[in-house]
Amino acid sequence: MKERIAGFACAIAFLLVAAYVAVTLAGPKGLSALYAKEREIHAVERQNAEISKEIDREKKKVDQIRANPDAQERVVEERLNLVHPGDKVFMLPDSTKK
Repeated sequence: MKERIAGFACAIAFLLVAAYVAVTLAGPKGLSALYAKEREIHAVERQNAEISKEIDREKKKVDQIRANPDAQERVVEERLNLVHPGDKVFMLPDSTKK
């Protein structure tokens, strides 16, 4: 009789543990949350790689501009909308405005 009760208690304990594991794994902090975090990590890593490539491209541009004084002058002129004396500037109407 005691063996039967012990076996029954073990079965109930096993079922309780199995139910707890199932609820924990399926809950909001379970496997689905783990997979969501992994997807988010991969997305951020891809974004970081793209940003890193963009930074490298911009560094190359800066190095090219530093190496060429004419390029420096051209960049300054473009950013500040400067012209040299004697240059002609043609102002074209903006086609997007009505």
